[in-house]
Amino acid sequence: MTNRLLGFEGQQQYAPPQQYPQQPPQYGAPPVQGDGGEKMGLDQTFQVERPKYNDLWAAILFILTFGGFVAVSGLAIHGYASQGSGAIYDSNNTVSLNSNTIILFAFVLCVAFVISAAYFWIIRAFTKQAIWITGILQIVFGIGTAIVYFARHWYSAAIVYLVFSIFYIICFISWVPRIPFSVLMLQTVIDVSKNYGHVFLVSLIGGVIATAFAGWFSVTLVAVYFKYYPGSPGCDANGGGCSKAKVIGLLVFITFAGYWITEVIKNVIHVSISGVYGSWYFCANKPGGFPKGATRGAFKRAMTYSFGSISFGSLLVALIQILRQACSIAQQNEAAQGNIMGTIFFCILGCFIGLLDWAIQFINEYAFSYIALYGKAYITAAKATWTMMKDRGVDALVNECLISPVLTMGAVFVAYLSSFLAYLYLSFTKPDYNEGNAFTAVVMAFAFLIGLQIANIFLVPIKSGVSTFFVAMAFDPQVLINDFPDLYLRLIQVYPHVQTAIHA
Repeated sequence: MTNRLLGFEGQQQYAPPQQYPQQPPQYGAPPVQGDGGEKMGLDQTFQVERPKYNDLWAAILFILTFGGFVAVSGLAIHGYASQGSGAIYDSNNTVSLNSNTIILFAFVLCVAFVISAAYFWIIRAFTKQAIWITGILQIVFGIGTAIVYFARHWYSAAIVYLVFSIFYIICFISWVPRIPFSVLMLQTVIDVSKNYGHVFLVSLIGGVIATAFAGWFSVTLVAVYFKYYPGSPGCDANGGGCSKAKVIGLLVFITFAGYWITEVIKNVIHVSISGVYGSWYFCANKPGGFPKGATRGAFKRAMTYSFGSISFGSLLVALIQILRQACSIAQQNEAAQGNIMGTIFFCILGCFIGLLDWAIQFINEYAFSYIALYGKAYITAAKATWTMMKDRGVDALVNECLISPVLTMGAVFVAYLSSFLAYLYLSFTKPDYNEGNAFTAVVMAFAFLIGLQIANIFLVPIKSGVSTFFVAMAFDPQVLINDFPDLYLRLIQVYPHVQTAIHA
């Protein structure tokens, strides 16, 4: 790397900037004069060019979908409330989901919320050990669950868990050399979150909102079965007109809407927190200082100018995830029937869909960080971000960093725990509607979904910090070298290739 870039042993000067769709922010400017000489806010530091509102069609479609979910939920819950469903063991509905299931989901919600909050606290308090703790917990729980399923003679599910546990062991062993670099990145993100913005508060509020919506979704799910499933009391009260096809259609819609709504919640948090981390990188050590009200300003931008782009990116993920959910239910059904070949087929198909989901999520992480600072349209932001990261060599650092896959592993751990809790609950309460494990696969799949989404939303602020750091570094690596020399030297110590990977 040249001395001009490093700023060592010679005059410090910026390398000629490449031409990108957005000019650098006004992070070197002095505080705005007037109004008492107050600091610049986020809107003045990272100015949004016209048109300010992008991807409006996606925002409108999301609002319509949310309205549809509210309508379906209202009708179904009204039918459920008017007929009642009894308690855990004395339900008057023995053919479909009932109050037993609502109580099950209530337990799942509580466990998912508590475990997700505890995991976030572990990362905050034991930053250095967090990666090891995550890997070990995932492997131990996977093997333990496989043993339980073997003991209960559910061999197909046991084999699936065992295979995934072996896969995680191989992954974790291959990750060991990359842990020091990832720990430094995680420590940096946690340090920033403790000193700038309201990162932890946003994480808590997001977790509460996600849990509340998951509760609403759970009641809606049960109410749909109660009102429209043939033979259920709700269907009889409506004078018929119920069918399994109607139930399936409504379930597909509310599941899709549920995915999209939770993804929007998650990405609104992501964009809001990205504004905080971007402000830290570009402004913390500049004359103007850290912008005032960065968290509030970033949230306002996420809910206005960037909401259409957030809806667009979240829609892509929701479409893929509903396919993944359908594949998971099919896999659970095959496992319940003891069909090992069918289970393996849907497991492999689920892996391919999972890879596609990972690719879109990967693009979204960095594109939304760019959108948070510059308010571009989704497609424009995705292209510009990926081009910058490749041109600057930051993609090499992204591939080296384990934080995103580790946090995903932590979220999956919460999801597995939620799903396993659902299985145990059904096994011990033995509701009449689940005779022959008729609904085990469906309930476990939705418990997995609830746990996964709650955990993901809790962990968004940490992922946002890492992705924003890489995007900001891609935009202007000289800021890292000049304004954060200690951090840059520590990066070189844990990952010497950073000197050749990053180039302006």
